[in-house]
Amino acid sequence: MAWRAPLFLTNDDGIEAPGLHRLIQILHNRGHPLAILAPAQEQSASAMRLSLKSDLEFRNRNDLVQTLQLDPNGPPIHVFSLDGTPCDCAIVAIDQGFESWAGMIRPRMCISGINRGPNLSIDVIHSGTVSAAREAALYGMPAIALSLGTYLHEDYTVGTEAILTLVDRALSIASEEPTNLMRTRGSKHRPWSDVEMDMDERIREAFRSGDIMLNLNVPHEWNGVVETVPLGARWYHGATQRSTKIEGFIVGATSIEDEPIPRTDCSSIMAGNVVISPLATWPQTHPLNLPDSILHCALTEDDEGYPVWLS
Repeated sequence: MAWRAPLFLTNDDGIEAPGLHRLIQILHNRGHPLAILAPAQEQSASAMRLSLKSDLEFRNRNDLVQTLQLDPNGPPIHVFSLDGTPCDCAIVAIDQGFESWAGMIRPRMCISGINRGPNLSIDVIHSGTVSAAREAALYGMPAIALSLGTYLHEDYTVGTEAILTLVDRALSIASEEPTNLMRTRGSKHRPWSDVEMDMDERIREAFRSGDIMLNLNVPHEWNGVVETVPLGARWYHGATQRSTKIEGFIVGATSIEDEPIPRTDCSSIMAGNVVISPLATWPQTHPLNLPDSILHCALTEDDEGYPVWLS
């Protein structure tokens, strides 16, 4: 079997997470060489936190290759854990250079997940899964975040077809190697700024350079529909409660309210659809932040519901 494009995998649920293991299995079995660096422990809702000035243990976890029953004659795979956050993992993986820890693998794209639980609406600010993908994108690598948008089960086979389709389409427009990894050209590398370029190609260039990323959520039960939609609005009620163990508080919502705004990630996933949301990598006032016109057009979908610019 010919090898497919190499990929960098990470997550926020940790190296032992079933969602990550499922992702490793389906991608390795398809022939993707994999470089995997994930947190040693669960780091959910860690956002873009960094473990500054801390000693972070870097541990070889190739023992998982046998545990996951991967083909020993399959493509190269390197599995490591880091005693840090999801963003720590992305930074160490890229800044150290993949050749220093992942053999000859030169990933074309970062995939973060599959997360247990939704990353919708405001979740993308708190999510370690999304933040790991964003950190890779900040370093110039195309990136996708994946989440199973329910806590009612841990069946990570739901939505596999949609995940693989999105990965294939994203790789079809990605460069052989990231064109500006480590951002060596600074803010001058704005390939999407050429207004003479076709809009779809401007969006593709933004994705290739890491200035736009993709966030996919799979519903509890998938009805076979895929939609490319903007973020919706969700609100966390009863976000704090008194601790029964110490004199203090516990943060964690007792209920979540999703506003029924049509064709947003919240309403669409409740309808049973897989939802894909293009997200800007940079803050609004950053020199590399995408114009609203590009972000708006990035939401245009094809007949199958995937971003049309991936066609």
